[in-house]
Amino acid sequence: MRTIEGMRRSGLSIEPERTIHDAAAVMEQTGVGALAVIDGDRLVGIVTDRDLVRRGLAQGLPTDARVDGIMSTPVVTIDADADLHGAFALFRTHAIRRLAVVRGGQFVGMITIDDLLVDVAADLVDLSRPVEAEVLFAHHDSPVPTTR
Repeated sequence: MRTIEGMRRSGLSIEPERTIHDAAAVMEQTGVGALAVIDGDRLVGIVTDRDLVRRGLAQGLPTDARVDGIMSTPVVTIDADADLHGAFALFRTHAIRRLAVVRGGQFVGMITIDDLLVDVAADLVDLSRPVEAEVLFAHHDSPVPTTR
């Protein structure tokens, strides 16, 4: 499976000069926990709900502080057409929860650990169905006929 197929929704972005209040409002309105920070057409960072709390609120920054002052950099990216297992490796290696997905150097979305967990859980449910049927309905293979 390609990385882009594992994304649950398209990524949202914000400009670096926008305020941390703007970022928080966009996250609240759209129900996301991270925004790509895009300067022109260049991905320059990611601002997360955690960044807002730890680097903004906890440090006493005013709500009109710029997003680029608290964003996470450098951005770990994965190509949209890369095998999804590559995302697992990047999450493990970099200890992050979100990966920016790019195509031709352009930001196209975000894939999260949550996206992968939902997919893995669905796969496990599918795999467990035959086992569940055997346990619940005592399904057994018919005996092999004996020959004399």
